[in-house]
Amino acid sequence: MKYEKSKFKLLIDIFMVFFKIGLFTFGGGYAMIPLIEKEMIANKAWVKEEEIIDIFAVSQSIPGAIAINSSTFIGYKIAGIPGALAATAGVVIPSFIIITIIATFFSRFQNNPIVQAAFIGIRSAVVALILMAVIKIGKSSIKDRLTALITVLAVILVILINVHAIFVIIGGAAAGIIVYLWCPSRINGTLEREEKKYDIS
Repeated sequence: MKYEKSKFKLLIDIFMVFFKIGLFTFGGGYAMIPLIEKEMIANKAWVKEEEIIDIFAVSQSIPGAIAINSSTFIGYKIAGIPGALAATAGVVIPSFIIITIIATFFSRFQNNPIVQAAFIGIRSAVVALILMAVIKIGKSSIKDRLTALITVLAVILVILINVHAIFVIIGGAAAGIIVYLWCPSRINGTLEREEKKYDIS
């Protein structure tokens, strides 16, 4: 019984955390990334920094919105299928409620200059939040010349050549596998440093 109460409390906690993320995120799915990262790593310590990067990468490469995919993935990692359902419901319900309200009244206010000015400000703030998340994730992901090179090539492919993100992710995975096959000690050394950093037993 005590275990069931503890698990139920965890599910409520997961739901409320993701409800808060969904409620206070403006500007699309990518705008949720810095909030998810902050809540999951800094506030709750439910996942590690490197794990959140992998979750974002997988979530981006499969169908669906990255924010919802990430929430479902993280919820499952924390508490299995019930956790995945709690996280997904938490992140979706606020958007559903808000968009329903907005859709009801939007036609009346869409040309209002004050409303338009507010959205301009919101979009600008969202850019800053996403940039902050990119910098933090970059610091933990770019560890040497190889990862820096892969990052630069990925940026070129996405921005200049307009290659789809899934192919860039697959290419990054292929590059990592090739490096491992060519020089296993390099990857193993990185993994050992991460284990020491997080004191994995």
